[in-house]
Amino acid sequence: MALDVRVVSPEKVVFEGDASAIVAPAWDGQVGILPGHAPMMTLLGAGELSVERPSGGSDAFFVAGGVLKVERDTVTLLTEYAGTEPPETVPSDAVIFVEDVVE
Repeated sequence: MALDVRVVSPEKVVFEGDASAIVAPAWDGQVGILPGHAPMMTLLGAGELSVERPSGGSDAFFVAGGVLKVERDTVTLLTEYAGTEPPETVPSDAVIFVEDVVE
């Protein structure tokens, strides 16, 4: 069983394909997703996204801001920034403060 993963930035689709696991930077720490994961949504922080391929090996991307959604082994990341290199500056929309989330 594999995850169907799609990573989308404002400019383009950065990754679309199968994965055996992903580790993404949520706004409050790292989140790991495996096949069969419960449905969820979380805000993304800034950091490295690791995509483990079913055939072996992995791909790494840098993401900053946006949301991650998991539903029926489909993982969608809609990001403010996504690429193979870290951003020169983190988009202001990608910075999340605890006060903005918890009242």
